[in-house]
Amino acid sequence: MLENDAIDIIKSAILFEYKGKAFYMASAKGTENVTIRKLFQTLADEEEMHINMLQEQYLNLRNEGKLKPADLDEKPVDFGPDIITVKVKEEISGAGYEAAAISAAMALEEKAIQFYSESADKSQDPIAKEIYQWLANWEKNHLAFLSDIDKELTESVWYDNNFWPEI
Repeated sequence: MLENDAIDIIKSAILFEYKGKAFYMASAKGTENVTIRKLFQTLADEEEMHINMLQEQYLNLRNEGKLKPADLDEKPVDFGPDIITVKVKEEISGAGYEAAAISAAMALEEKAIQFYSESADKSQDPIAKEIYQWLANWEKNHLAFLSDIDKELTESVWYDNNFWPEI
């Protein structure tokens, strides 16, 4: 891959992460639910970490003409049942602000996954491939978690509105 292509990918990646961070921060401010606020803030913090790593790689490309191996040992926060409890799920209206924010977040994550996966596939640089695949996997983790919440909220709305077929 040409150096300019790598720089363009890194710049686009940084922009993706800034958009995600801004969205998650706004979503955190928009909810009154403390646990959901914490969830969105954690997602924003993770995007900030990605921004920092990508900015460092951008400088490596500009100053040295290549990416450097990154510390990719960091893992996404595990949003298990300890964070999103049954009580919290009950507090979120499936048709409310939080549910809409989760749906929008899923769309952002899907675009990021596609971008990082395609960038990894196109790249000839093994370091770039590893970084882009790591980011794609991280965003897949976010998407899986958000999808689980969205599914439960959707089913809750269906149940509350008697959308289930009668047997």
